[in-house]
Amino acid sequence: MRWEDLDKEPCSLARTLSVIGDRWTLIILRECFLGIRRFEEFEERLGITRHVLAGRLKKLVENGVLYKKPYQDGQKREEYRLSEKGMDLYPIIINLVFWGNKYMTDEQGPPIIHVHKHCGMPMTPVTHCSACGEEVRARDVEVKAGAGWEARLGDRLSPPNRKASAKK
Repeated sequence: MRWEDLDKEPCSLARTLSVIGDRWTLIILRECFLGIRRFEEFEERLGITRHVLAGRLKKLVENGVLYKKPYQDGQKREEYRLSEKGMDLYPIIINLVFWGNKYMTDEQGPPIIHVHKHCGMPMTPVTHCSACGEEVRARDVEVKAGAGWEARLGDRLSPPNRKASAKK
């Protein structure tokens, strides 16, 4: 599997990584969720080169994760806003942050605390089943081939959880 071909893989994770799978893109998305919108703000806060920043922002716009919105500040410019598609990345970003808080912090603890506005308490993201509401962990999920697997690969490769025929 080649990095530039990830968007063609019959795997939703690989396709997702083709859009958001590099370190700068994830950091740019973090900044978007913190309310940063303007090119110069990204550049100043991240210390990223203009060329790299422009490329990552362009890719996020082309893939519908961000959209540009004009603003007036002495001259006509555009700012970057999260689209619905971009906002749907919040659970991914917040779970990465909490993983980092658990495994990558030093003795001083996490650098920021996330507080649920509704109850005012520090929160931890939890994945729940959309059907029954129970908390879901990795061992609670079975992976099966979906229609997208068959449509893209047919029988060329075994999809997840397909029983291989026993050869004797």
